[in-house]
Amino acid sequence: MDAVRKQVTTAARWPEEADKPNCTVNIAFTFMGLYWLEVPNRTLQGMPDVFISGMRSRASMLGDRDPTKTAGDDPDWDKDWDPIWQGNRKDGLGGKEDVHILVTLNAQSDIGDARPGTPDYLARIQKPHPDLEARTEWLRGLTNDYVVLIEKNGTSGDKPYQEASAVFDDFGGIKLPTAREHFGFTDGIGDPVFKGQYPPEKEKTAVIGRGKRMGEGWQPLETGEFILGHPDESQELPPTAMPPEFMQNGTYMAYRKLHENVSSFHSVVQEEAERYAQVMHIDLYEAKETILAKMCGRWSDGVPLAKVSTFAEWVAFGQAGGWLDDKGHFIMKPEAWNKNLSYIRTPDASDFRYADDMAGYKCPAGAHMRRMNTRDYLDPLNKFGVDPDTGEQFKNEDATHALNKRRRILRRGLPYGPPNFDPRDDDSEQGVIMMIMGVDLFRQFEFVQQQWIQYGLDFHQGNNTCPMLGRHDHHTRHTIPSDPRSGKPPYVMTKLKTFVECRGGDYFFVPSMIALRMIAMGIVDPT
Repeated sequence: MDAVRKQVTTAARWPEEADKPNCTVNIAFTFMGLYWLEVPNRTLQGMPDVFISGMRSRASMLGDRDPTKTAGDDPDWDKDWDPIWQGNRKDGLGGKEDVHILVTLNAQSDIGDARPGTPDYLARIQKPHPDLEARTEWLRGLTNDYVVLIEKNGTSGDKPYQEASAVFDDFGGIKLPTAREHFGFTDGIGDPVFKGQYPPEKEKTAVIGRGKRMGEGWQPLETGEFILGHPDESQELPPTAMPPEFMQNGTYMAYRKLHENVSSFHSVVQEEAERYAQVMHIDLYEAKETILAKMCGRWSDGVPLAKVSTFAEWVAFGQAGGWLDDKGHFIMKPEAWNKNLSYIRTPDASDFRYADDMAGYKCPAGAHMRRMNTRDYLDPLNKFGVDPDTGEQFKNEDATHALNKRRRILRRGLPYGPPNFDPRDDDSEQGVIMMIMGVDLFRQFEFVQQQWIQYGLDFHQGNNTCPMLGRHDHHTRHTIPSDPRSGKPPYVMTKLKTFVECRGGDYFFVPSMIALRMIAMGIVDPT
């Protein structure tokens, strides 16, 4: 354990003038991992119930199995999970086959001094830095009779690790990493900003659209929403086990492997777009891009519907930005790729609200993004309807994030599967590895997953689930409202399928460097 601790990449900021590490190393533990490492029972008993239970036991509530069936009615509910997760925590305290430790290795591309467009660059851009293989072999060398590498990853269950990589696309003959996942959506834009995450000068910009609005402009969230041992949004310290030093600066993480049924997704979108085009009297390309945007809450290039709500406005916006042509097609050139990436990294891609669109005319209330981060939509003082003086929706200018700020989560989605957008079916291996972090798995991750993704009451959607991440065994609809002034009717998608399926995972404790040292030395003392 101490050998790994010495290699762990800390949260200390990299100097502005320094290069990023070629490969980082991080480590986390399941509850059973801490148990087998002989962390004292009194410490373990003080940890949250959901962490102790593990993710598998929460499957029904999380939507990972049909919630209308009991485990007895559906004994094979996890048949599609990867073998490494199928057997995890099935039998009591478990043993060698259970997942106890997660070690993540993240590497940059091996481009070195190669220049974009050169044959050397094209040959190296999709290859990881050699340090990744070196660290992998180093990690293998640490295994022994006590620490066993479980080689059951992947659908076939024969891989020693779970691979993940950016999805690349061809921009004028140059392969470049995109910010998109396998469905084609730009992802990873709006992670929350909390106090101390950035230096003061950077925080002023980074917080815009990604913090909280409480009547005084954008502010960072409290550190204690994401890191233990610091005040949270209730101005209290999050509950921790004894001793405090063991939990200080640690956090919890939900690791989830999410499979994407790419073929079903594109088939349903195509069918719905054909009908939408007829109903709205528009061409098929506009219909398809609009359907995708109304499901997600962003256009496929990352532009939010809340700011750019119509296809014509989106095309004009992308043209002005330099990454779309006059028909709304992405310009497949490196300069367009760079301009789009530069845009989604700016506050402009995150600085928007929902309280001025309570009816969802711009961005449907049930869209994926509104569910994941409700922003000011749930302010109880918001007015719903039309202002009789203006004929427009109420602006609700004073709406705050009061009912949203305690449900935020840090997330990273890492695509896995083919490194391109070539056609594939549902059975091929592709999806996103999700790592979701917060100090309270139940209050943050599980609440969002259960109440906002797998249920719709807070969004006036009844039992309709998230059109992208939700289960659609029983509820297959997504409503796209239409402003009555447009003269066009609302549209209801009725053919949704379950596009994203869990392939396994668990809950982990991510310790601080002090906690790692305490574990390695065997001196965790809860008294």
